Amino acid sequence: MRHTTTQWGVRLALALSIGLSFVNSLNAQSLTWLGTLGSDQSVAYGVSADGSVVVGMALDDSGWPRAFRWMASSNQMQNLGTLGGYDSAALGVSADGSVVVGISDNASYQRRAFRWTVSDYQMRDLGTLGGIYSYAKGVSDNGAVVVGLSENANSKFRAFRWTESDNQMQDLGTLGGDDSAALGVSADGTVVVGWAQNASNQWRAFRWTASNNQMQDLGTLGGIYSYAKGVSANGAVVVGLSENANSEFRAFRWTESNNQMQDLGTLGGSHSEANGVSANGAVVVGWAQDASGQRRAFRWRQSGGMEDLNVTYAALLTDNSVLLEAHAISPDGRYIVGLGYNAATEREEAFLLDTQSACTTHSGDVDNSGCVDDADLLAVLFAFGNTGQNLDRVDVNCDEVVDDADLLTVLFNFGSGC
Repeated sequence: MRHTTTQWGVRLALALSIGLSFVNSLNAQSLTWLGTLGSDQSVAYGVSADGSVVVGMALDDSGWPRAFRWMASSNQMQNLGTLGGYDSAALGVSADGSVVVGISDNASYQRRAFRWTVSDYQMRDLGTLGGIYSYAKGVSDNGAVVVGLSENANSKFRAFRWTESDNQMQDLGTLGGDDSAALGVSADGTVVVGWAQNASNQWRAFRWTASNNQMQDLGTLGGIYSYAKGVSANGAVVVGLSENANSEFRAFRWTESNNQMQDLGTLGGSHSEANGVSANGAVVVGWAQDASGQRRAFRWRQSGGMEDLNVTYAALLTDNSVLLEAHAISPDGRYIVGLGYNAATEREEAFLLDTQSACTTHSGDVDNSGCVDDADLLAVLFAFGNTGQNLDRVDVNCDEVVDDADLLTVLFNFGSGC
C-alpha cells in the first residue's frame, strides 16, 4: 500500500491530536502484592524464569511460618506444608517453577533442607552431613542440584551440594576455618557461592566450581567480612555484600574476568546488600539504605548504576506503599520479587514486580492488534526520545531508545495486516 506525503501529514496531525492516554495503556509494567496464608506477613525469596511462580514464606492463620508457592494462573498462594513440624520456608525455585527448596521442621522439630516437586506434591527431607540441622538455599535451573548448609557429625556447619543423581550431600569444605554455607548456584549446578570461614575465622565470600572441587576466596571491599549470595547463569558473576575499609557493608559485584569486587554503592545511606543477579550478570537486585537510613529495594544495572525501585516504579505504588527488599530476579531481568509494605492491607507482604524489560523486535504493530495503523504511529510519536529497558513495544527495534528508526519501521509497514 502506497501513501502520498499529504496523507502522511494528515495521519501525523491526527496522531498528535489524540493524546497520551493510549501510550500509557501500552505500559505493561505491574506490581502484584501476593497476600498471605491467612495472617499478616509474607516475603518472596524466589521466582521462576517466566514470573508465573513465586516462592517464599508466609504466616498461616495460626501465625506459623509456612513455605508457599504462588501461581499467577490462580493468583493465590499454596501452602506447601512441613516435614512434620510447625515451621517452613521456601527459599529457591527451579526455572520452570516445578521444584521448590527450603527449610522445614520435621516431626522431631529439627530443621531440615527440603525439596518439593510438582510431580509428587510433597516435601522430601534431604538429610544432613551427619548432624541434625540443614537448610536448602538454592537450586539449579532444572531442579536437579540443590545447595545450602548442613551440620556435620562434629557440629560444624558446612556448605553442601546435593544432586538428584547421587541422592546425597557433598561437603564443600571451608576456606581453612570451621564453618561454611552455600547460598547460590549457577544454572547448570556446577558453580556454587556462599560464605566460609578462613584460617583466621573471618567470614569470606567463596566461589566453588565442580571442575576443581575447591573454594576460591573472593576477598572483600577493604574490610574483613564478605558473603556471596547470588551467581549468574554461567557462574562468571557473583554478587553479595562485603565490609569496606570504613566498616560499612556494601553490595558487591565480582567478575571472573577481573577477579575483584566492585562496590555497587547505596541509595544515600551507609549499608547495602545484593541478593540476586540476572542470567547475564548485568542486573543486580537487593536492598540499600536511603539518605534517611530506611531500607529500600534497589536494582543496579551496568548501564545506569543503582536505582531505588520505589522511584523508578512510583506510578505502581499506592500512597505509602514501599518496596523494602528485593530478594530475587528472573534470568532475563524482567521479574523482581521481595518484601514490601502494602499500605492497602497495612502489612508487610511479598511482591512481584514486572518491569517489562523484555523486548522483542517487530514490524511496527506496537499494540499487537494485527494491524499497523494510526494507533501504532501515535504510540511511537508520544514515546519519541524515551530511553531505557522498560519501553515495551514502542521500542520497535529493541535498541533502548525510541527514535527515527522505530518511527520509520511503523511508516514503512503502515497498513500491513489491516
